[in-house]
Amino acid sequence: MSSSSLPWCLLVVCVLTVVQIYAAEEPMVLKVFNLHATDLHSGLFQTPDAYVEVFRMHGFLGRTEVKNNNHDPSWKEEFSFLNARENNILRLEVYDSNIFVDNLLGTCERSIKIGTWQHKCFLKTGGILNYSYTLEPLQ
Repeated sequence: MSSSSLPWCLLVVCVLTVVQIYAAEEPMVLKVFNLHATDLHSGLFQTPDAYVEVFRMHGFLGRTEVKNNNHDPSWKEEFSFLNARENNILRLEVYDSNIFVDNLLGTCERSIKIGTWQHKCFLKTGGILNYSYTLEPLQ
């Protein structure tokens, strides 16, 4: 074996090892639910028209409906995603819907863990986003 083929062999072994690790992992499902906010602020003398966008890692996963004129909105939507892994990043972005440009009210990021969890996130413009998630094996 030539010395130039050694790096290629090492690369192939590393790739095969990673593939085996991921193939051995049990498929997981991430469920995001129970989204509600309190005391949202939109601007001086304005009531927010809020919605939430949900992301896992860098991928967009879904969006709630807009709750018009509500400082304390609750959303009924539940989001389920396959192929989630422990320590993936879950990101929720809360927006105030406007005619031209929607305003970002705040972002919540969390490294997900196995089990069911409830979290509270303080938004940069004021207010709190509450949400729950479950990460469990696919059944």
